[in-house]
Amino acid sequence: MKKIIDPYGSELPQDYTKLIKDFGLEKFNPEDFPSSNRLMRRGVVFAGRDLKIIAKAIKNKKPFYVLTGIMPTNDKLHFGSKMIVELMAYFQKMGAQTYILVADLESAAARGVSLEEARRRAMEFHIPAYIALGLDPKKTIFYFQSQNRDVVQLGFEFAKKITLNEFKSIYGNADPGRIMSAVIQAGDILYPQLKERMPGIIPVGVDQDPHIRLTRDIVSRTKAKKFFAPSSIYTKFTPSLDGSLKMSKSKPQSCIELPEDVETACKKIRRAVTGGRATLEEHREHGAEVEKDMVFELLKQHLIEDDEELDQIYGEYKSGHMTSGQLKDLACEKMTIFMTKFEKDLEDARKTVSKLNFIKF
Repeated sequence: MKKIIDPYGSELPQDYTKLIKDFGLEKFNPEDFPSSNRLMRRGVVFAGRDLKIIAKAIKNKKPFYVLTGIMPTNDKLHFGSKMIVELMAYFQKMGAQTYILVADLESAAARGVSLEEARRRAMEFHIPAYIALGLDPKKTIFYFQSQNRDVVQLGFEFAKKITLNEFKSIYGNADPGRIMSAVIQAGDILYPQLKERMPGIIPVGVDQDPHIRLTRDIVSRTKAKKFFAPSSIYTKFTPSLDGSLKMSKSKPQSCIELPEDVETACKKIRRAVTGGRATLEEHREHGAEVEKDMVFELLKQHLIEDDEELDQIYGEYKSGHMTSGQLKDLACEKMTIFMTKFEKDLEDARKTVSKLNFIKF
């Protein structure tokens, strides 16, 4: 059976080690990157492509960029998106030129969101949310896909560099809307290099790797422009609270959104799959199966910054001294602190939107 990672579908890889082997990814080594952030240290970041080029640029203080896109198809984010923003903020602190694009053309084509509605959502929520999650607005360059003629021009040029069979081999099928979205995304990924030839890194969930592979193939066939092939860095998925692989808005009872009423979020946490044993007596004797616990995973990925604090919780839970109920209580306390701060920072960020650095075309 042919192996396909499908960024448009619901079939997602469950064995990350196997994924690295099957798709020729590089295993991530946090020691290659100075002052690794929480996601890097804890193995949530697990792989990438051409990571050493970026590590070398950081070490030698050479120019490089980091880029991601906003799909303004909703007025909320979920915790998986939060990880991408945190990686953007990390590379920004390491000296990366930082680009945020609003994929209004793609959201119009894929979800029927008008350009006007996409702009409203981006300006009123998504961009302020990214700032609230740690992005420095003074060091970030923004643009709307629909206004960037250079990106559109690159997309049309890149469309001549791929074949239909190649596209099918990467994505599984090749409907016209998918092809157009993919080549425009390749234009976005390489756009910063029109100004200055330099390496760039794209933080994404691993289900988006097809876009990286396509862009790298296009670079190999566009030698006259001397593009650097894009590097990429991949996070594991934030698991759904019901124990499935990926938190998804299609399952609202198992997905925590940003922002979300704290009482509602805590109700979801209290219904989450845990690693607690069937009885208290058994739990005290054998301890929790932490690897099955979605609440601990939420703490590890998102709610506890201090490694020593997390290690202590792990030890108490694993030994049976802490119950799954106590772990959920702790997670609700941490979630309350996080959501309260996020909502305050979001309101503060909204006041800065008029001063942001949008590229003028």
